[in-house]
Amino acid sequence: MSGHSDDQDVSKLSFEDALRQLETIVRELEQGNVPLERSIEMYERGSVLRKHCDGLLQAAEAKVEKIQLDQTGAPSGVTPLDADGQ
Repeated sequence: MSGHSDDQDVSKLSFEDALRQLETIVRELEQGNVPLERSIEMYERGSVLRKHCDGLLQAAEAKVEKIQLDQTGAPSGVTPLDADGQ
């Protein structure tokens, strides 16, 4: 099993799946019973997963920033959920 195929499917993972895999890697590495060569592969995979999670978070933050607030702190440019009730 080559490391390259691992790296390619990371880009298709959802944030939750990538985070779950990253947590599993961290847990296994912390237990310390992983052979050195395998731990290096896991560390590299973890690094790729972390970058993927960072990218997804930044994309989510960019979307949140697009929701502009007016002076009263109410979102402008999107319809408030409770607009019908007023």
